[in-house]
Amino acid sequence: MPPVSAELHTLPHAVFLRRVSAARSPEASDSRLGQGAFLALRLIDLLGPESGIAHPDAFEYQWTATDRFCRGLAPSTESAHLRELVSSAIAAYRSDDISLVTPAFFAYAHFLEDGLYLEEALDVLDTLRRIAGQRLSRADAVALCLREGRVNRKMNRFDSAEASYLEACTRARAANDRYSELLGRIGRANTFLGRGNLPESERQLTEVLRDAHKAGLREAEARAEHGLGAVLQYRGSPDLALKHLWNAFELYEERESQVRALADVGLMLLMLGDSTAARRALQDVVRRAKSRDALANAQVELMHCASYERDRFGFERWRSRCEEIKQNMPPNILADYYLKVGIGEARFGLFRRAAASLEKSLEIAEKAGLNALVFTVERIKAGLPACEQAAVGTAFEEDQTLVDSEELREVSASLAQLIPEPA
Repeated sequence: MPPVSAELHTLPHAVFLRRVSAARSPEASDSRLGQGAFLALRLIDLLGPESGIAHPDAFEYQWTATDRFCRGLAPSTESAHLRELVSSAIAAYRSDDISLVTPAFFAYAHFLEDGLYLEEALDVLDTLRRIAGQRLSRADAVALCLREGRVNRKMNRFDSAEASYLEACTRARAANDRYSELLGRIGRANTFLGRGNLPESERQLTEVLRDAHKAGLREAEARAEHGLGAVLQYRGSPDLALKHLWNAFELYEERESQVRALADVGLMLLMLGDSTAARRALQDVVRRAKSRDALANAQVELMHCASYERDRFGFERWRSRCEEIKQNMPPNILADYYLKVGIGEARFGLFRRAAASLEKSLEIAEKAGLNALVFTVERIKAGLPACEQAAVGTAFEEDQTLVDSEELREVSASLAQLIPEPA
C-alpha cells in the first residue's frame, strides 16, 4: 500500500475522505460533503471522555471553523444533517450533556444507510458508541445496538451483526422493552438467513411471530412475517413465502416498510409466473420508494420481469437505470443484479455475455459470504451450456409456467384492487 493510502486508511473517519479522492474536483458537491462530514466528526471526537482538550477554548475554535465550512455547503439533505450535527455538538459541549447530540447522530446514520453509504453509516454509529459510551440512555443504547446490527448485516458482516443484536436483546430485557427485544431476535434470525442456515432462521422467526402476536405488537409481528417470507423464498417455497410477505405488507403501518414488503411480494409473484401482477407491484414500489436500497431492488426486479416477458427493450431500459446506481449497491443487491443480468442475457440468446455476468455475480457472492446466493448462481451457471445447445430463445422457457395456488390467486386479486394497472 502506498504511504499516502496507508495514512488515509488509518485516519479516523477516512471513509468520508474517499469521496474527496474520488471526486473530479475538490469543489465538487460530493467532495465537499465528504470534507464536511470528516470535519464534523473530528469535532465531535473531542466530546469523548478521553479527548484531552488542551485548552478550554480549543473546542470553541474548532467548532467555529467547522460550522463556517458546513454552512458554506450547497443546500441538500446531507448538508442539513451535517449542520445539525455541528449545532448539537456545541450545545452538548456547553451543557456537558451528550444526549443532545444523539438524535442528530441517529438521523445522519439513517440517512447514510438509506443512501447505501453503509461504511459511512457504520462509522457514524461507531463514533456515537465511542464518544457516548456509558452516558447513553437505556433506550438510546438499545437503538444503537439495533442499528449497528442492521448496517453490519447489510454489509454481510454477520458475526458483528449477531453480536450487536445479542447486546440489544440483553439491554432491552434489562429495560423491560419487549418490542426492542423482539427486534433484536428478528435481526439475529436474519443473520442466520444471511449465512444460509435456513432451518435455524425459520425456527427463530416462528417463535418471534408467536410471541409478537401474543403480545399484540403489530410492528414486530409484521417484521417476523417479512423475515419468514424471505426464509421460505430461499427454501424454494415461493407460494408460502408470498402469503407471509402479503401479511407483512398488510400489518406494516410505516410507509417505507410497506414498500419493502411490496417489493418482495412482486418478486414472489414473478417467481410464481404472474408477471402482470409482479409488474404492478414493482412499478408501485419505484413510484413510492424513498430509500436507495428499496429502489435498487425494485429496478433489478423490473429488469428481471422484462426479460421474463422477453421484452428486450424493457430489459435494456431497466438495466441502464441499474447501471447508473450500481456503484452504490451493497454486495447482496449487486450480486443479485449480475445474476439477473446473466439470466436475461441467456433468455435473449447472448450466452457468452451471460456466462461473464454470472461469473461476476458468483465472485461478489463468494467474497461477501452470501452462501445461499452462491448455490443459486452455481446451479444456473452449470445449466447454461445445456441452454446454449438448445435453440436460441428457448433458454429458461420453463419459467413461463404460471403456478396455480390459492396463495397466488388471493394475493393477485388483492393487489389488483389495491393498485391500478401500470401504464
